[in-house]
Amino acid sequence: MNIDELKTLAQNAPSDAPLAENETLKKFHETLDELRRDGVNKIADLKQEIAIAKKNKMISADEREKLISDYNAQIEKAKIVAANNKAADAELSKIGVQYANAAAEKYIAKVDAEQDKIIAETKSNLEKEIAKIKADGVARIASAQTDVDKETAKYELKSALFDAKNRAQTTIDRCKDAKKQAFTDHIQENRSLRNGKTDFMENRKLAWKNYVYNFKASKFFLDNGLYIAICIFFIACIIIAPLSGQGALLTLQNILVILEQSSTRMFYALGVAGLILLAGTDLSVGRMVALGAVTTGLILHPGTNIVTFFNLGPWDFTALPMGARLVIALLLSIVLCTMFSAFAGFFSAKLKIHPFISTMSTQLIIYGLLFFGTSGTPVGSIDGSIKDLLGGRWILGSLTVPKLIVPAAIAVIVAWFIWNKTTFGKNMYAVGGNAEAASVSGISVFWTTLSVFIMAGIFYGCGSFLEAFRANASAGTGQGFEMDAIAACVVGGISFNGGIGKISGAALGVIIFTSLTYCLTFLMIDTNLQFVIKGLIIIAAVALDSIKYLKRK
Repeated sequence: MNIDELKTLAQNAPSDAPLAENETLKKFHETLDELRRDGVNKIADLKQEIAIAKKNKMISADEREKLISDYNAQIEKAKIVAANNKAADAELSKIGVQYANAAAEKYIAKVDAEQDKIIAETKSNLEKEIAKIKADGVARIASAQTDVDKETAKYELKSALFDAKNRAQTTIDRCKDAKKQAFTDHIQENRSLRNGKTDFMENRKLAWKNYVYNFKASKFFLDNGLYIAICIFFIACIIIAPLSGQGALLTLQNILVILEQSSTRMFYALGVAGLILLAGTDLSVGRMVALGAVTTGLILHPGTNIVTFFNLGPWDFTALPMGARLVIALLLSIVLCTMFSAFAGFFSAKLKIHPFISTMSTQLIIYGLLFFGTSGTPVGSIDGSIKDLLGGRWILGSLTVPKLIVPAAIAVIVAWFIWNKTTFGKNMYAVGGNAEAASVSGISVFWTTLSVFIMAGIFYGCGSFLEAFRANASAGTGQGFEMDAIAACVVGGISFNGGIGKISGAALGVIIFTSLTYCLTFLMIDTNLQFVIKGLIIIAAVALDSIKYLKRK
């Protein structure tokens, strides 16, 4: 059919039949397929053939080159056809989508009405069935002659009630699926008319419909209960702060301070997140921080160091250019942290020693080396000019923006890319979910595990390097940071059971925990009570995670 005839058909009121049975839509598809067959569709098919030819090892190089050249020539001809039909294709697609929207509106309304009627009848019948089951059950329990008969009657009553509710829920779920499928068919129809192109608003509506149809209050509160409680806590702090004379808590400057305090902690959480994804943990984070910070402090200290290490030194690195000192400090921090992390990782990956033990051992080794080597003496501040360059703030009017936010944001992006866009990231999830199944599917559990430890060491090295810009480094720097990093990951939804979690969750967890500490400090809450509150949050997060894990099983 030509476009004018289709326009005339599209002006007729659509029926409420399923879209796949709509005769007018079938004619739209036939006409569009004809327009696209020798144009855009042929181009896509030929490109696929070229990709296949490039991978085909059964043909010679000359044959492959000739074949690809022939396909390219056909593509050029198809491009001419596509260009000639582009305007007609676009106009027809637009008209077709408008007609499909009108037809889908009627069809969806019909399906919704039918399914809602079934749902209402099902609920009504369930109430009657439950009343009858309870009446029969109570009568049977009352007539029971022995305790055994009474317990049997109670058990059968519970079973009958469960079966009745389960049957009704199955029917209701089937009705919801029918309603969701009707809307999904509408979206798929529009995509087909547009030759596979999606629409942003349609995608959002589809996502919302899926959420609504799959929504269950129990699951929602199980997944988000902790975050809701934390939000309520923050709201309470915001209200209480000015009333207690502490001033406004929710200000842009306070938010920037929280982000600054989160910046270096972000690196530690990103590192330990990978180990938790493998159903492990890392107790050496705090000592890694001290190791990298002390190393950085020694190299970037202005003048002669006041610290000797195993009676070596003191040193003076000021003769080197500042750029070289920065590079050396960063690389040494990364190398040392990675070396110790890989040391723990080897024993966990090769000998199956739980990371709790291997990282605890590493923690003790680093702790002993640092305190014995430096006698616990702080290395002092680093060079003021470079400290301000990397760890200072930009002054924007009345605001001061921390510079450390930038490397933290970069670290989150890098970690997100590794977890979501690389084969290594997919292997992490596979090994964390089921190491044996991953091994059977050809994934090297040893190298994946060791690589996660190495990646963690790199993040620790970068974070500890930046930590030296925030405070005077010593062997005691980073005390307790491992608990904050682990807690942030757990609160962020990375499961201790392995294979479940997102980098965005770890980053959010860091900000939540840092905000929590900042709010409590802002309100002058005793430090010891802060530990109590943090402990309650951690146990609540792990408990909810365990409940979700048991439900999945």
